[in-house]
Amino acid sequence: MRDIGTEMLKGLYKIEFETAQGSGRGIAVARDGQMSGGNSAFAFAGRYRETGDEIGAELSVLRHNDDATFKRLFGADEFTLPLKGRRQDKHFVLEADTSRATGIAFNAVMTAISEAAAPPAGVNGVGGIRNGLFSLNIRMLDGIDSGNTGLMVLRDGTIRGGDAHFDYVGAYSSANGRWKGELINRTHTPTMGQRPLFGDREVGIGFSGTYNEQDAEGEATALAGKRSIRFKAVLRRLF
Repeated sequence: MRDIGTEMLKGLYKIEFETAQGSGRGIAVARDGQMSGGNSAFAFAGRYRETGDEIGAELSVLRHNDDATFKRLFGADEFTLPLKGRRQDKHFVLEADTSRATGIAFNAVMTAISEAAAPPAGVNGVGGIRNGLFSLNIRMLDGIDSGNTGLMVLRDGTIRGGDAHFDYVGAYSSANGRWKGELINRTHTPTMGQRPLFGDREVGIGFSGTYNEQDAEGEATALAGKRSIRFKAVLRRLF
């Protein structure tokens, strides 16, 4: 197994996948042998291992959003998915490990997303928010009829996340049930006008709010060009 200090699969990725029921996109966050991510409908989390240029993983997958707008791509709403794959140039190519009798057709390509714009990690103080993968539900304020659903990985003062079109890099600090932070919302795959929340612009966001053992919430302000957009975000811990 490759030494953790030199692991090749590390960072924030766009993941494009195909199943027997159709195709989709999302994000994945990999570090120190742990991988998690998903999109607006599904989430996954588990561990991976590296041997040379080859990768093996065991992921728990669940549907976190029952909205019928999002297609049912896996034939089940909760299952375990063993994967195998390898590095190919700048990408990682993965497929379901049928040697372990998954019964699920799955192929994916992971492409790295730059984290250079991310702010420095914040500080978790007394009783700081737990690390984990959270579903993210956004509802606009000030009479704007719009919203979005995605995923957010909180780990040691850092934020990584996204969905089928957007990715987030950011940082937070937390203590005694309150947290605050900042993040940058970017487009990794153009929305072609389908997702009008922020268009396809890069947007800076600041937020503050509260949390408990399983959930968190906050009010945020996004600066989109010359516009200042307020919204509420609700997070629910999945893994």
